[in-house]
Amino acid sequence: MESAVNYTTLGYYWPSYERERGKPNHAYAKQVVEWCKANGIAAKGHPLAWNSSADAAWFRNVDSDELFRLQIARIDDCVTTMSGLIDCWDVVNEVTEFDRDAKARKNLSAFTAEYTAMWKKVGQIELTKACFVEARKVGPNAKLLINDYITSEKYAKVIEQLVDADGKRLYDAIGIQSYLHNGVWSNVKIWEICERFARFGVPIHFTEMAIVSSQRDSENKMGGRPLQSTPEGEEKQKNDVLRVYTMLFSHPSVEAITWFYFSDAGDNWQTSGAGLLRRDMSPKPAYNALLEQINNHWTTKVQLKTDENGIATVRAFRGGYTIRVGETTTPYTVKKGAAEELVITRK
Repeated sequence: MESAVNYTTLGYYWPSYERERGKPNHAYAKQVVEWCKANGIAAKGHPLAWNSSADAAWFRNVDSDELFRLQIARIDDCVTTMSGLIDCWDVVNEVTEFDRDAKARKNLSAFTAEYTAMWKKVGQIELTKACFVEARKVGPNAKLLINDYITSEKYAKVIEQLVDADGKRLYDAIGIQSYLHNGVWSNVKIWEICERFARFGVPIHFTEMAIVSSQRDSENKMGGRPLQSTPEGEEKQKNDVLRVYTMLFSHPSVEAITWFYFSDAGDNWQTSGAGLLRRDMSPKPAYNALLEQINNHWTTKVQLKTDENGIATVRAFRGGYTIRVGETTTPYTVKKGAAEELVITRK
């Protein structure tokens, strides 16, 4: 199956990544990242700090001071260990309403309960800043993201506070989750969200995109089999995907879009058919339409003829290309920024 995948998010959810204290699953993570790298897929780690995830027994009765120390040490360990393999991280996830689970539910996992208590003790912004400072110290060249499902000014006010003593930003990009299970955003809302966060002057990543092709089960948020897609749902998903991606692709601040549930074969949020592939891994219409859009419309395929000075000029979409001059082929990446010059000597 032809693919347009060039970027993936790898799970670093603390309790499942470190089921036994002091034994993080780095060996498996390295195998996955090395496979991605060999196949031209850049990898991002998600997340280094978050208080809502699976459980692990060893978190019970860890006091807040010790858990904070362990959190900072975990960032040091993960970023250092994966340096050169993963150089992009969602550092802190869902800070804006970090205590929502504690307010909404009585029966919390040990991890969520202990971590939320620690977060409250250290402070909402203070913990977030500390995590970014540590990630920057051990990953000076890494791209660091703040990530949240809140898209209002409430999230923007959190971001405004993520600066050091000199007023310098602690983050390199802003992550926005976009699970559109309850209705797909209008073009107006998409643009408003992009503009709200573009003012910070850093790239925007839509980190967790999902548009469903089925109904949803709001009572069973995780752990069940996804509901079956329908032909009508898949057609609507296709149209919505093309519209949303086109709007995001057109905004100058949007740098990345990550579809979060690639297939319906796994545990999808609200057990919805939010994959681009069905349970049997066959592509839905949205997958084929997106593939066509990316490979045939949002890439540059052109034949050029040089002038008398041997110069040819082209305006191209950003991305990786192969340039052929006679029998000479040259790989080249068009990046954001000023015009670039490439000199090719024909053999």
